This record gives sequence, structure tokens and C-alpha cells, in this order.
Amino acid sequence: MSSGSSSRSTSPSSDSEWSKKENKMFEEALAYYGVSAPNLWEKVASAMGGTKSAEEVRRHFQLLIDDVDSIEHGRIPFPKYKTQGFWT
Repeated sequence: MSSGSSSRSTSPSSDSEWSKKENKMFEEALAYYGVSAPNLWEKVASAMGGTKSAEEVRRHFQLLIDDVDSIEHGRIPFPKYKTQGFWT
């Protein structure tokens, strides 16, 4: 997954990037339904207005889980953020 504003979908049917808007819709749908909801991927895909399939949504979620796991286990360095800003 890229470190920019979008991440790559691994679906063979759509190798497109996920836009900020799509990522936001994805996050909001996950928060609304919860990860244990029945038919979660279909519900999230529907909430995204059909821009991604249920399988693309499932794969995107799995990529995020894999990224977090890799960061937590030191396989990927934790992102460095600017230290200057509102709180500094």
C-alpha cells in the first residue's frame, strides 16, 4: 500500500487506486456496520455507491490489516510525521 493519499486495490478486475473519498466512505461504512456484521463486504460496497465490489472492499480491508501487522512487527518502519504543527 502506498504512503500517499490512496492505496492500491489488488483486484484483477480493477487495479485502480482508492481515492480519498473512497477511503473515507470505506472507513465510515466500517464504523457504521462494525467488522462483525453479517454480509459486511456487500454492505460496505453498497454504501460506497458501487464504486468497488464486495471482493475489492474485502481485499482493501485485508491489505490494511496486513499493513498494521507489518508495522507492529517491525517489518515496515512506522511512518514519520512532521513534528511542527498545531500542537508543537
